[in-house]
This record gives sequence, structure tokens and C-alpha cells, in this order.
Amino acid sequence: MRRVAIVIATAGGAGYAPVAPGTFGAAVGLVVFALTRHWPAAWQIALVVVVSAVGIWASKVAGEHFGREDPGQVVIDEVAGQLLTLLLLDVHVAGAAAGFLLFRAFDIVKPWPARQFEELPHGIGVMADDLMAGVYAWICLALLVRYVPLLW
Repeated sequence: MRRVAIVIATAGGAGYAPVAPGTFGAAVGLVVFALTRHWPAAWQIALVVVVSAVGIWASKVAGEHFGREDPGQVVIDEVAGQLLTLLLLDVHVAGAAAGFLLFRAFDIVKPWPARQFEELPHGIGVMADDLMAGVYAWICLALLVRYVPLLW
């Protein structure tokens, strides 16, 4: 099960990217979004919940494996955060790109309380800060979609 957890935590190996592994993890989230964007709303919500729940477990196991609470190789949190950023928003390529940039910005800056969520124990903290960044990015993207609809 440890190997399965490592594959999940690294988003199929994206977390091993030599530079900016979080960006590669978020890109995996974009691919998953592209494949699932036409799913019914309940399924999309369930996907974010399942990726987040499994991500908590996988992040904890990967943290033990890599010897750090939140190792750089763990990017399932970026996948979940990116999926949350785009959740239920009817965006195409430009909107998805905007969501990607918004999510990465909030993930890097980690405005309150995202940074504080990192202190939560085990895999919960690993996932929670990125999910909070996803909430911030979703709000911004939803406002853009609502008030500047021709661009998305």
C-alpha cells in the first residue's frame, strides 16, 4: 500500500519534477478537470472530496516515506486544490488557464488562514492549505466568469 500511496501523493510521478513540482501537480489537476468537466455536478463534487480524502492518507504515508511532514514531491494537494478552483464553473481554455494562475498564486502566497492550515497534523495540513487556496481562487474565478463572461 505504501507504493500506491506514493504514486497517489506524487500524482503519478508529477511531484518528481526537478523544478516547480507544485506547478506540475496543478497541471495534473487541469488534465483531470478537462477529462471530467462534463460530469454531473454531484460527481464533480464527489471527485474533489475523494481526491482530498485519499490525498490526506497518501500525504501522511508519503510524509513518513520521505521523512518530512510536507515533502515537495507530494503534489496531490495541488491536484485537489486545482480541481476545487474549477469546480462547477463553466470555463473553457482561457478560464481554466486563469484558474490555474489564480490557484498557483494563492497556493504560493497562502493568505490567512491557508498558511495556518499547514500546521494541522499529518496529511490534513498538507491538503488543507491547498484546498483553502482553491477556495480563494474559485471565488476570484467565479467573479471573473460572472462579470467578464466574454473572456471565459
